[in-house]
Amino acid sequence: MFVRGIRGATTVERNEENDILSATTALLNQIIIENGIIPEEIASVFVTVTPDLTATFPARAIRQMPGWDLVPLMCSLEIPVEGGLPRCIRLMVMVNTDKQQNEIIHVYQREAMRLRPDLSKLTKA
Repeated sequence: MFVRGIRGATTVERNEENDILSATTALLNQIIIENGIIPEEIASVFVTVTPDLTATFPARAIRQMPGWDLVPLMCSLEIPVEGGLPRCIRLMVMVNTDKQQNEIIHVYQREAMRLRPDLSKLTKA
């Protein structure tokens, strides 16, 4: 068994609590579906946001999902790189799995699909 990282990213239109929470939930749900994982298999989730998202902690959305109350979560600010994608939420889901690296499906939604177009082909949400 390995610990594999599953990457995901999405964007929101506005710096508003409901937008951030719903986008985070949608992103994690797609990661769950694409990779067939359950909370018990998760080692941890690292969440970053760009500095322009201050309305709430995205981890709140994850904590409210059934079965995710004991999963270790950590939020942080993304490095503010000039010209970087604004209003972006990123997840790094660390999962215990027997899958090989090339079997992991990374999920990029909305404007975040521009970050990794090579990995965004499978998920157009």
